[in-house]
Amino acid sequence: MTDRRTFMKRMAGVGALIATSQLPTLAEDNPSVFPNRGRFERLSLSYATVEIGLEKPFSVLHISDSHLTAAYPHESEQKQQLHERRTTTFGGRQEEALADALTWAKQHVDYVVHTGDIIDWQSEANFDLVRKYFGEGLIGSLGNHEYSPSMYLSDPKEEHTEAFKDNSRKLLQSIYPFDIELHSQVVNGVNFVTLDDVYGYVTEHQVERFHEEVEKGLPIVLCMHVPFFTPNIWRATMRYWKDKGPLQDGALPMATGDYKIQQDDEVTSRFIADLKEEPLLRCILAGHEHITVEDQFSTYCREYLVAGGFSFHGREVLFV
Repeated sequence: MTDRRTFMKRMAGVGALIATSQLPTLAEDNPSVFPNRGRFERLSLSYATVEIGLEKPFSVLHISDSHLTAAYPHESEQKQQLHERRTTTFGGRQEEALADALTWAKQHVDYVVHTGDIIDWQSEANFDLVRKYFGEGLIGSLGNHEYSPSMYLSDPKEEHTEAFKDNSRKLLQSIYPFDIELHSQVVNGVNFVTLDDVYGYVTEHQVERFHEEVEKGLPIVLCMHVPFFTPNIWRATMRYWKDKGPLQDGALPMATGDYKIQQDDEVTSRFIADLKEEPLLRCILAGHEHITVEDQFSTYCREYLVAGGFSFHGREVLFV
């Protein structure tokens, strides 16, 4: 078993973002669906500016929820069934969308961060696609689907627990070259911290490690899969997923799922309350909900969700 010192030595030089100059060059880096219009016409990009007061501004492409659904012919019958069913679910153009986004990023921004669900479930073919598109670089934070060997069809009683995640930690740590619990990288004086909150909650150990990052005294960008819900983000989420009306009266739909967990779990609710008082936290980047929405998280911090990468969505964030 790898001890922490050996692990951190292996992590040296690896950070929370991947520089676009380090992305692999692919033969298909030439989208041509709209040859007589903009080269990247099919990408749906939004834009944000985070004002920190940097001497050297830089830009990041934030993508999330690619949901790759590949399986090799030799993989199990269950993987073949998942490939067929879930490829249909996500439209069958997930790899194409990821290639477009990364090709655009190499021409237009400095870094890429991916906030989870790169793959839809664990397979050899999906893991090889991760390596193909990101090489040895870092991709950001894991999503709940990274932890799923079979789209939660195996034992639902084990879902959403640290014990369930333990089944895959060693495997995922071998695939993703960053500390999957919490990792950080300083870019031009900004500390990008990635956090595993894939089931809505955080652990005491993660909170302790985050406080160590705060002690560095640098502005922080928190990158994670599941957003820390504000009322407005929850309204937008419920409107998208549950068709809860136009919400014209501002009513807040009942908290369920991850939002309820964030309220009920003592460690997580206390952590969120502390974050709202932390002036060093300047931005949160998240995904999971497959919608592009943003809201003010605190006096100091704005939170940005990006819609599904599988449908060609992304956001360019300029840090100045």
